[in-house]
Amino acid sequence: MKYIIIVTGASSGFGLMAARALAHAGHTVYASMRETTGRNAPQVASVQQYAAEHGIDLRTVELDVASQASADAAIAQIIANDGRLDVVIHNAGHMSFGPAEAFTPEQFAALYDTNVLSTQRVNRAALPHLRKQGQGLLLWVSSTSTRGGTPPFLAPYFAAKAAMDSLAVSYAGEVARWGIETSIVVPGAFTKGTNHFAHAGAPTDTARTQIYAEGPTADMADRALKGLAALEPVDADPQAVADAIVQVVNTPFGKRPFRVHIDPSQDGAEIVNGVADRVRAELLRRIGLEDVLAPRQTNVGS
Repeated sequence: MKYIIIVTGASSGFGLMAARALAHAGHTVYASMRETTGRNAPQVASVQQYAAEHGIDLRTVELDVASQASADAAIAQIIANDGRLDVVIHNAGHMSFGPAEAFTPEQFAALYDTNVLSTQRVNRAALPHLRKQGQGLLLWVSSTSTRGGTPPFLAPYFAAKAAMDSLAVSYAGEVARWGIETSIVVPGAFTKGTNHFAHAGAPTDTARTQIYAEGPTADMADRALKGLAALEPVDADPQAVADAIVQVVNTPFGKRPFRVHIDPSQDGAEIVNGVADRVRAELLRRIGLEDVLAPRQTNVGS
């Protein structure tokens, strides 16, 4: 089946890889990004050239996930072009690296906005259409950092991704009776093959950063980064995340997995998530809401 799909944060990394892979799988894919006529204009041209060279239906759409108006306009454009939207892939996000104390509260808020509030803006724009259709898929790109081993100096990012994952779980139960399915894809720490670490934000309080760089924690940043890289198998390929997203999307409605881990380093998140997801399912059964563990097949919405 051919789906109409939007991928947020698709100018690079997992988002771009997933957009390309989904288009190769035969879907109509909108790789969304901000500043399509400015900073990301070269990326728009690159996507268009790639689509033409490979004969796939890969498009771009302007979407600044920090703006509700932009999210509304992007979804409206897709509906105007194609008459429907089937899959929303929440991928937009940003990493930070440094001692937690050295980040200002405003930096924490900005990272939370990018990684969490962005999904709320896109959901508010897209869900009315998915509910009206009576069927759809919300696919969230989470992180093993939400429940796996958590090395130091990544606190703002870890906290934001944990919030996003929690939001995804809550949404899953609320939209299931509307025929909307939820899958959470959980990548591990891929230190190579994307710009995730290279483009990580740094604390603005450089004085406090320096204190951590000279005190008993002086070796911590180097050890954390080198340790993560050492855990990663030499053949670890972030394309595996994109391939997993394609597999989830291509799985028939009602059969898609709630959570999929792609973690070459095996940091333990799959074990902890397995327990947490079973506890969630058991509580829903106990309170009489077992039916929301799977999407309801329906063609009626409002």
